[in-house]
Amino acid sequence: MKRALITGITGQDGSFLAELLLEKGYEVHGLIRRASTFNTDRLEDIYSDPHERGASMFLHYGDVTDGTGLRRAIEKVRPDEVYNLAAQSHVRVSFDQPEYTADAVGLGTLRLLEAVRDYISVSGQKVKFYQAGSSEMYGAANPPQSEKTAFYPRSPYAASKVAAHWYAVNYREAYGMFIANGILFNHESERRGETFVTRKITRALARIKLGLQDKLFLGNLESKRDWGFAGDYVEAMWLMLQQQEPDDYVVSTGEAHSVAEFLDEACACCELDWHKFVETDARYLRPTEVDYLLGDSSKARAKLGWAPTLNFKQLVRRMVDHDLEMAKQERTLRDAGHKNISRGMTHG
Repeated sequence: MKRALITGITGQDGSFLAELLLEKGYEVHGLIRRASTFNTDRLEDIYSDPHERGASMFLHYGDVTDGTGLRRAIEKVRPDEVYNLAAQSHVRVSFDQPEYTADAVGLGTLRLLEAVRDYISVSGQKVKFYQAGSSEMYGAANPPQSEKTAFYPRSPYAASKVAAHWYAVNYREAYGMFIANGILFNHESERRGETFVTRKITRALARIKLGLQDKLFLGNLESKRDWGFAGDYVEAMWLMLQQQEPDDYVVSTGEAHSVAEFLDEACACCELDWHKFVETDARYLRPTEVDYLLGDSSKARAKLGWAPTLNFKQLVRRMVDHDLEMAKQERTLRDAGHKNISRGMTHG
């Protein structure tokens, strides 16, 4: 049984990846940050008490800002594969918290690479490492963007991801480690955090449809993104670590849509006209915008045999249907007299 360690396991990608690896017979370990409230909602369907016989997923307290803790976790888990998905991943927030973003995203990757390198040196065990890159690293580069496109980051988050990418390349070349960089373009799902624009839209539209909300405030509606389904993209992560040699891969659908187009499609699912309730709020604009991201994933399709299973319309429909069901449950509770059940939709 292979053992995998996932940083960022409580996030959207981490939960989908954990499901995939469990289905493939892995023993899955995840790092979680200690918090005063439970933050493992996305893992509820796959988590079982570690005391139960046959349990195959285990959670460990840890943080990529704590190098000593990372070393201890790796020594305890003894992983065959490490997937580094941990990050402060909200681009707009990275302008407000640039130092923390650089520490978690850039230096966090370096700490983890060092911990894995030391473990390999001491144990002699082979460990394959996946580093989660981002299309934001391309920033202002002309589309379409491929593995050969020069990075042009436009945010502290993107700059930190570029640093993490080159740390990974350097460790691969300097120490012969198996390290794959996945440069994933935007990937969404019903598990996406509600402050990210796609989920913010589908969640708000569902609440507006059911009379639970009046307005939706957004930033730049003209930004174009290459949006895919997160469940498809974690398969690409796994495939990268099953190759004979490590490499870097762009993962994308090859199709871009603006935020306004996403609104159009989501509103069609809800039979709404977004022009009646969407307003622009300057606080959601970035100091330096990224206008157009469009990925060329031909290398991943050819070498990994990977291809997306959901198209843009299917992705939007999946997210809207999920959030309509959530809104129905919320309205039922409200009608039954429960208070303080609304979810704020003005952040992000």
